[in-house]
Amino acid sequence: MQSQFKDTFSLSDAIRLAGPTSFNIMFKPAGSLCNLDCNYCYYLDKAEIYGGREPKMTLEILENCVREYIAANDVQEVTFNWHGGEPLVMGLDFYKRAVELQQRYCGDKVIRNTIQTNGTLITPEFAAFFKENDFLVGISIDGPKDIHDKYRKDKGGFPTFDKVVRAIGMLYRYGVEYNTMTTVNRASEGRGAEVYDFLKRLGTRFMQFMPVVEHVVYPRSASGKPDKKARPYIVDPGTEGASIAQWSVNSLAFGKFMCDIFDNWVCNDVGTYFVNLFDCTLANWCGELPGTCSYAETCGGNSVIEHNGDLYSCDHFVYPKYRVGNVMETPLRELMVSARQSKFGIDKRNGLPVKCIRCRFYSACHGECPKHRFNVTESGETGLNALCDGYYYFFSHVSPYMDRMKELLKKKEPPRGIIPWARMMR
Repeated sequence: MQSQFKDTFSLSDAIRLAGPTSFNIMFKPAGSLCNLDCNYCYYLDKAEIYGGREPKMTLEILENCVREYIAANDVQEVTFNWHGGEPLVMGLDFYKRAVELQQRYCGDKVIRNTIQTNGTLITPEFAAFFKENDFLVGISIDGPKDIHDKYRKDKGGFPTFDKVVRAIGMLYRYGVEYNTMTTVNRASEGRGAEVYDFLKRLGTRFMQFMPVVEHVVYPRSASGKPDKKARPYIVDPGTEGASIAQWSVNSLAFGKFMCDIFDNWVCNDVGTYFVNLFDCTLANWCGELPGTCSYAETCGGNSVIEHNGDLYSCDHFVYPKYRVGNVMETPLRELMVSARQSKFGIDKRNGLPVKCIRCRFYSACHGECPKHRFNVTESGETGLNALCDGYYYFFSHVSPYMDRMKELLKKKEPPRGIIPWARMMR
């Protein structure tokens, strides 16, 4: 399958590329610089690409990025996604300047801002700024204290849970809109319902759960052997000597984690609380675009701009071979519609093994994110998602509920109408 169709360019690809230019960029003004030292962070090691340095974005590069990004998008609403590392290390004045530049270059377009943060650097001044400028703030929190502090410590090795909870309280008091990003890792296994209930008590109504599956290599000791006591490097799965990180979630455990949350949600919270995976699954079930590239048929429309203007194909593929160019040298639109970037996006579909294409849940999953596709099928084909068993378990479990909600939508009724039926089914 892979060799036969690896260069296939479909009609839907042509329609998408021929339409108005529209894409999302994840801006990383501080690169991989962060005040935390989370074990599973795949971005901390990106400083090695730049000689171990972690410089910050200059105002010159910021202005060029803002101007280029707004001009390159042929849509009325343009969203800036600020990410890291930890984007708040740039300081409040940087984002005040960014907003000023957005207003200077927006024309008649509407500008939105989101920022993903670990929360520990949020101050009353930041909170007031976010409220005044209508920022949507994403807070990274992994669940109750023992789960969160297992892998999310600061540079001194100290836990961060209490600081993050205080930050969420501050956002709430200032009336800032926020949602949560929660990794699902080894410490989370078997505790889906508990994590979900905890996040609800925190006041978040929009939740995203991100499975952690990483590969690592350990630095060599003086004897030339891997030093298992040192911090490992998170690397591309194809790296020689790479092995699965000990904090990675088990595939089936991930599926069960999400099912436990779904069972609670479908009986009580449809239309009140929103979980990214559930929304994307229902969208795909109905033949609509899922809104998240991981579950779309192709990708390539969500790229990353580093602190120095380097553009990479995807946040999960910031490796030298996926560098598309630099926005200080080449117009952003030209980079985003380049043959190289288009091929990256289409390869998401064309690189799947036969097992995936023939799977009854292909249209719901689409092979998920290529960063997880490092397993081998029973027939020896590469490119199988390491979380395949977990996703299959999840989609099998939610299938009758998705069918029911799809029927409700066909009748112009809200999906929330499933709740009485779901309770009866339990």
